Amino acid sequence: MKIQTALLSVSDKAGIVEFARALHARQVRLLSTGGTAKLLAEAGLPVTEVATHTGSPEILDGRVKTLHPRIHAGLLARRDDDGHMKTLSDHDIDRIDLLVVNLYPFTQTVANAACTLEDAIENIDIGGPAMLRAAAKNHGTAQGGVTVVTDPTDYNKVLLEMDQNHGQTSYGLRLALALKVFTHTAAYDGAIASFLSSLEHTEPDPKAVAQRDPWPQVLSLQLHRNQTLRYGENPQQSAAFYKDPVVGVGLLANLRQVQGKGLSYNNIADANAAWECVRHMDRTACVIIKHANPCGVAVGDNTLEAYQKAFKTDPTSAFGGIIAFNRPLDAATAQAVSEQFLEVLIAPGFDGAALSILAQKKNVRVLEIPLGTGDNQFEVCRVGGGWLVQTPDTGLLAPEGLQVVTSLQPTEQQMNDMLFAWHVAKYVKSNAIVFAADGMTMGVGAGQMSRVDSARIASIKAQNAGLSLQGSAVASDAFFPFRDGLDVVVDAGATCVIQPGGSVRDEEVISAANERGVVMVLTGMRHFRH
Repeated sequence: MKIQTALLSVSDKAGIVEFARALHARQVRLLSTGGTAKLLAEAGLPVTEVATHTGSPEILDGRVKTLHPRIHAGLLARRDDDGHMKTLSDHDIDRIDLLVVNLYPFTQTVANAACTLEDAIENIDIGGPAMLRAAAKNHGTAQGGVTVVTDPTDYNKVLLEMDQNHGQTSYGLRLALALKVFTHTAAYDGAIASFLSSLEHTEPDPKAVAQRDPWPQVLSLQLHRNQTLRYGENPQQSAAFYKDPVVGVGLLANLRQVQGKGLSYNNIADANAAWECVRHMDRTACVIIKHANPCGVAVGDNTLEAYQKAFKTDPTSAFGGIIAFNRPLDAATAQAVSEQFLEVLIAPGFDGAALSILAQKKNVRVLEIPLGTGDNQFEVCRVGGGWLVQTPDTGLLAPEGLQVVTSLQPTEQQMNDMLFAWHVAKYVKSNAIVFAADGMTMGVGAGQMSRVDSARIASIKAQNAGLSLQGSAVASDAFFPFRDGLDVVVDAGATCVIQPGGSVRDEEVISAANERGVVMVLTGMRHFRH
């Protein structure tokens, strides 16, 4: 059945006039409501108000206008059911073959810190979801059904299919658009449930700013499958990569795979660890990740220098690692990187010569991710029967927040080395100890049950790599519970230490630092990473 009648009622009016004009040119009758009808009429299009179509005026300040049998019968009648078609004919009801609706901007409204309860409630759409669900339910069969559009980016798809299929759309497109509808309405209702469950249970002043608990009783998540993965952490596990409906600029889910084998679960987890560490660094930087931990991090005057310094930290662990840069890659760096075995290479861009070199390593997964400062709204961790939810660790050190607690004051170079080590420690699994000097990691101890063991491992790593720790800086992601960890790093050659502080034995550890003649700086902030 050709599309003969379309009902258009949109909150987001982007492209709606052009779409309506194209429908009119294809002899489609236009029905509309309120502001949309006014906009189409002002554009010179012949449009019939829904109130005229139904014979019932809008009532209750527009709250009731499309909730009418002439609308819902026109949407819900099965095109392949003779009884349904006869009922429409008997009651002089026209089919509505195309529905174009997007909903009141509830999410955008409640995102405003000044939103009142009244504003929120008035932006809960009723007629829109009802029509969308009716149309999506009746997307039909190969013989015909309702085409329903919620997203302006789909307007051209509909027009193209109408031109290719004698005025109608294919079942495949109608099914895809129906799925979009139920996804859209589910997210919409989830947002409403989250908002209402965040309110206090006392009667509020509807005109006052809505007071909300930052953690609602109902937290609705909607994820979109980005790709099915080769397997999970192990071959006996299956896995898929899902992403948020809206992805912040700079986040991993914006990746574009330039070449290489398909991504695995571990590839993505490690790539995220590498990218998060490198994208927040101000200077040209390289991060090498192995099993979600940085095994080499460095800054340099260019990407090649940064890579060479990062690789020196732990060449053994770098084998089969994930390498990330925060600057576009040139040919010289691509050539150096391609001389080692790696799984994933990440950068915000690659020049043509670099891509030609990397193309010779067909299995290497090359990912391009634009830089940006976006962050996830929250982080989740699955546990038995539930989820742990927290805000992301986006805390930044302010220079005025640092406290030098030893007799010795840090030099400018020592402070720079400590801040560099501190940044890296944030991305190392706890317990974390990081040695650094001259813009590169010298030894990394990660994921140990004892902080002193992490300190020992970091110094052993440096020794194995042939790196001297004399004059190095050390960062600890959490406080030293005893002086033993401090003694280990000082014995290894460290001359300055940055740590959060907050232990009941802080004075003992500070005294030990003075005794050993090293600088100690407290941040007042820890970076546990479990």
